[in-house]
Amino acid sequence: MQILLCDTIFTNETILRNHGIVFDKTILEVTSNDNLRSRYGEQCVELGEGSVILPGLINSHVHLEFSANRSTLTYGEFMPWLSSVIANRDDLIHECEETCMNQAINMMLENGITAFGAVSSYGFDLDSCANAPQKVIYFNELIGSDPIMADALYANFQERLFASQQISREGFYPSIAIHSPYSVHRILIKKALAYAKTHSLRTTAHLLESPAERQWLDHNEGDFKPFFTNFLKQTQAANTAKEFLSYFNEVPTLFTHAVQINKDELSVIHEGGHSIIHCPISNRLLGNGALDLEALNQQNIHWLCGTDGLSSNYTLNLFEEMKSAFFMHHKRDLLPFAYELWQSVTKNAAEALGLNCGTIAPNYDADIVVTRVDYPINEQLPIHLIVQPHHIESVYIQGEKVK
Repeated sequence: MQILLCDTIFTNETILRNHGIVFDKTILEVTSNDNLRSRYGEQCVELGEGSVILPGLINSHVHLEFSANRSTLTYGEFMPWLSSVIANRDDLIHECEETCMNQAINMMLENGITAFGAVSSYGFDLDSCANAPQKVIYFNELIGSDPIMADALYANFQERLFASQQISREGFYPSIAIHSPYSVHRILIKKALAYAKTHSLRTTAHLLESPAERQWLDHNEGDFKPFFTNFLKQTQAANTAKEFLSYFNEVPTLFTHAVQINKDELSVIHEGGHSIIHCPISNRLLGNGALDLEALNQQNIHWLCGTDGLSSNYTLNLFEEMKSAFFMHHKRDLLPFAYELWQSVTKNAAEALGLNCGTIAPNYDADIVVTRVDYPINEQLPIHLIVQPHHIESVYIQGEKVK
């Protein structure tokens, strides 16, 4: 059992001054420092002035296999970026072996990320994710829009999924990713989602990320048309957005991006109990626009904040991601929006991913970040934690100190 006394605990839209925490693998108690001192005496660890205990952060969406990218890929618009991914894919994957992916995982840990959703296209990141100190939701990705190749594509997907299901460690969750509505045939989607439903696996999918995707799904036109015509000999989209969303009925899913989503599609998201992952830096670098958070809030849709991968970001730091969102959505009231951002990387992310963490309260896993600030703590702490410098001193996952 460990007892930490700190200046402030910030969790679940609550700021607790002069409070401490008692935990082993799970959180046992949260109460005043004076109460804990009187009961436990020298067992207490005094963290001192400026210390802030936070729930461990949760990065809902990251791609590790492209972590070698720094300046190889083309930013500014989605299609030039996608073309550069295809042209440089083999080199980037070859350059990012286990050491590279471990460095990306450690980057997340250094920035207080105690759980992450890894979307794996090839399975090359399996060992790194299996050995990571964090909780890992390992999304095996299914891709392929050619019905002639459906059996072979599904067999490859199954092989990777079954390999991840052989990993036996607490906090590792084999899961399923459907790449996107434009890149996966309905035959494959239905088979994968039926398996996910039968085996209670978590699911995720990219959705309506770019204007090019919107035009292709709606009209079989736009910037995607020459791409699919020349590369895949396809003249119409594998699915419409409406068809795609209908396949996920009764399978609550985390949809990533949704920058180009419309009101009717948001209603389907709400009715299905789905969530949306917001990746503001990636959306900006690929020229896709900004997610309409107000529209999501009007439909009571939980949205989360994720970094995406280093193929479309310069860091895997959720503090930086929250800061980018903070300034991107400039019409939102500052303090309420800061609280929303914190919920998006803690409590709401944990709920969407089916994890027992994201909250500093009894019976939750002791996934804890201890940070220190050098400014007076007041009611605007959620803002200051996003925009002011801070120092993460230690990180605990299920009560074990991992940093």
